[in-house]
Parts: sequence; structure tokens; C-alpha cells
Amino acid sequence: MRFVDEATIYAIAGDGGTGVISFRREKFIQFGGPNGGDGGDGGSVYLVGDHDINTLADFRHVRTYTAESGKRGGSQQMTGRGGEDLRIPVPIGTLIYDDDIDELIGDITENEQAIKVAQGGFHGLGNTRYKSSINQAPRKCSPGTPGERRNLRLELKVLADVGLLGLPNAGKSTFIRAVSSAKPKVADYPFTTLYPNLGVVRVGMNQSFVIADIPGIIEGASEGAGLGIQFLKHLTRTQLLLHIIDMAPFDGSDPVEEALLIINELGNYSEELAGKPRWLVLNKLDLLDEDSINTRRDEIIQRLDWQGPVHIISAISKNGTEQLAYDIMQQLELDREFDRENENSLDRQSKEILSDVISEQDLTQNKE
Repeated sequence: MRFVDEATIYAIAGDGGTGVISFRREKFIQFGGPNGGDGGDGGSVYLVGDHDINTLADFRHVRTYTAESGKRGGSQQMTGRGGEDLRIPVPIGTLIYDDDIDELIGDITENEQAIKVAQGGFHGLGNTRYKSSINQAPRKCSPGTPGERRNLRLELKVLADVGLLGLPNAGKSTFIRAVSSAKPKVADYPFTTLYPNLGVVRVGMNQSFVIADIPGIIEGASEGAGLGIQFLKHLTRTQLLLHIIDMAPFDGSDPVEEALLIINELGNYSEELAGKPRWLVLNKLDLLDEDSINTRRDEIIQRLDWQGPVHIISAISKNGTEQLAYDIMQQLELDREFDRENENSLDRQSKEILSDVISEQDLTQNKE
């Protein structure tokens, strides 16, 4: 299925049902009084996270979604049936915008998470509601309010722990095939990756992470050139970036210049993205002898003034990929533990502050 990362839809909530005018009519009851019932509420529209969906492709074919309207009320104070809510499944990682005012409504980050995007109409009132001491037989009812209507823009940012960076043909797709069950297209020409590929890398029992391969980035990508700019936003949710560099480009280009190009495009696109943890992965060691590998590695590290982790692999022969996956898993677990400790620390600080505030209030009350 072709990856679609943006779609526009029109959500229409159901209208509220109309109330009715009705009077009790029985053989021996001369003045039965009003008994008109209220209408039913209109159904609302929800977007619901679904981990079984990974693209917005279905929204290319169906763009209008309408919830059921509430039914009309009945006699004998019978309330009309409420309209059913419409629940639309979307991929995890979907951002929801009101397209008319360009306002973010919500962010789907979990399976079965539901966000209301259009409120159903309120029910109309039957004439029973208008009965009073001075109006014993009201001949008045109200219609239901119309359901909310909204133009929505959906944007999908893939949720992955690790993102792959690199020029076309750096070996990103081959790498993701080597470490996961994903099968992206691989060929000896640029731009074989036309849409993001996600792969689950299993390292051990209950140890796995998600890796995302995006189209190769070229010079000017941050300004809209090539395909990479369309998907750079997907990398903003990753915890770690792997910068894959071809150690032996077939066209004789300079790997360092290529690396600097990617770094420059990241900075131009987003300071947040440029500041993410990044590892250097030197690929295609199978094309060089041992001396050339060490020389090329030292040269790249020195010219880039690289201070972070460096891995040398051959994605096609899987040499070094297993160790790289293991190291990534360790780093991700350390990051998660650090995040949990920070959350616990913030919770403790909040409780201490709250306790201090309560103590001060008690002291003030005692003095009074």
C-alpha cells in the first residue's frame, strides 16, 4: 500500500432530533395535557487510534463522514432515539487540524485513543417542556440544533524509536532489511525509497524497537527539493537518529561532504531535529580492505570532528548490524529509565510543594 501522510476530510455530526407537540387523548380524560417528547441527540464524530492502520490512504477515496442524526420525539413523552456516534479509525501518530483556522485539535498517540472532532446536535424539546402554571396546554416545541461541521486536515507522523538519515543509496533500505522483517525496495539507482518504511527490530525476549527508513535527503531538501522534505517531520518523534554514510560511493563522491550536506539540511529544517542524539554508521565495509576501512573511518571522524558513537557495518552482509541493534536497544532502555526517573522526581517535587502550601494554610488558619 502506498504511504499517504496527509489527507483532508469533512466531518459532519448528526443533527438533534425535533421535539413534538402532542396531547394526551383518552376516552374518559377530558383535559389530558401535553405529552410531547423530546428528540434524540445527534451523533458525534470521533477519530480513533488503530494500530492495525499505518497510512491515511483510505481517506483519498472517502472524504465526507457523517454521523447519524437524532430521531424525532413521540407522544406519551417518548424521547426520540439518539444518533449513533461515528468512530473513524486512523493510524497512531495522526495529528488532527481544523483546516479552516489551521488549529491543532489533537494528537493520536495510543491505540483506541478517541478524540471528538465534531459535536452532535442537541435534542429539540417537546411541548411537555413548555407546560407551566399559566400555560397548561402549550402548542410549542423546538427543533434540534444542527450538528457541528468541520473541515479537517490529518497529518501522519510515524512513531518510531530510531530514524535513518542518509543520501539516496547510502544503504538505509538494505540496513532495515538486515535488522528487521521490513522489505523495502532496494536497487542500484537513487530514490528507490518513495515512502517511509517501518521495521520492528527484535533484540531479545521482550526487547524490541521500531526503526523508520525515510526517502533519501538531497541538497535543498529543507527548502522543498527532492522527496526527503516530505518526510523529515517523521523523524521529529524519534529518540535516536542513525546517520548512515556510504564509505565507498560508486560515483567517487566525498563521504564527508555528503555527511555535512545532511547535517546542514537538518539544521535548516529544525533546530529540534538537529539537536537529537545522532550516531554515525559507516556502511559498505565489504567494499574495502581492512587498512582502507581504518583510514577512511579516521578521516571521516577527524574531518567531521565527530564526538558521538561510530559503528562500521556492512548492511548487505549483516556484518556489524547485530551489535549495532544491541547497542541501540541498550541506549533506548537507558533513555526510558532516565525519563521515568525524571517523571518520578517531578511528581515528588509537586507533592512537596503542595504539602508546603497546605501547611502554610493550616498555620494561617490557626493564627486566625
